[in-house]
Amino acid sequence: MEKIKIITDSTADLPKEIYKQYDIEVLPLLVNFGEESYLDGIEINANEVFEKIEKVNILPTTAQVTPNRFIEAYTKYLREGYKIISIHMSSVMSGTYQSACIAKETLESEDIIVIDSQSVTAALGILVLKAVKLKERGYDIIQMKEELNRVKDNIKLSVHFDSLEYLVRGGRISKTAGIVGGMLGIKLILEIKAGIMSVKDKVRGNKKSIKKIISDLESANLDDELPVLLIDVNNVEIKEALKEYLKNNNINYIECPVGSVVCIHSGPGCCGLTFLTK
Repeated sequence: MEKIKIITDSTADLPKEIYKQYDIEVLPLLVNFGEESYLDGIEINANEVFEKIEKVNILPTTAQVTPNRFIEAYTKYLREGYKIISIHMSSVMSGTYQSACIAKETLESEDIIVIDSQSVTAALGILVLKAVKLKERGYDIIQMKEELNRVKDNIKLSVHFDSLEYLVRGGRISKTAGIVGGMLGIKLILEIKAGIMSVKDKVRGNKKSIKKIISDLESANLDDELPVLLIDVNNVEIKEALKEYLKNNNINYIECPVGSVVCIHSGPGCCGLTFLTK
């Protein structure tokens, strides 16, 4: 059986114990406050980002994983006899996937497969968990590539946003959508389509948001092999309601802490579910 190393980046937002349990290598993106840079999930977390934004009144920028960082990681594992599956955030949202491709081309290795998840946060995380399952089943890296590319369109994300201010400021969504979201207490439910965040539904108030997210889950033909992933950035009301629903219906789920890079673009108050459908 092939020795396979799964590599992802810090925007996958899975809990650290999951990375440890399945021996997944996580390459951190950078968070930049002016001249100061921090490694996402290692030197800074989401709460520290918001504290710093409040203190210095600057919205930080984020930077992709560099090709050199990928070359270092790939070289290490190739020397140890591994073949590599490297799964990264949407190429439309970040240059990280491109950096991984440059590293693969530089090393001229057939033993590296780079996957564009077309997703971010736990939607990327769920594809990483799918890769773990395929590896456990004895798939080789070519079979894994084919299956991951096949199922990635079946990943669904349904997330409530209190405000779209951060998404607009970070260029992740249009100003028009941001204006609509700010009107009359309207909350937007977002999904990922064609690799970018897009508006799925408009509701008024948290209770209707909760109902909409739950109905999206109920109407899905879930892939039971994988857990539902619950993500939130400091939205206790919606998180607790979703947790209660998942527990009451015996749905296997994992709480995923949103990392500092993703929270810079989402802002506080977002919460929702991501899951794989058949």
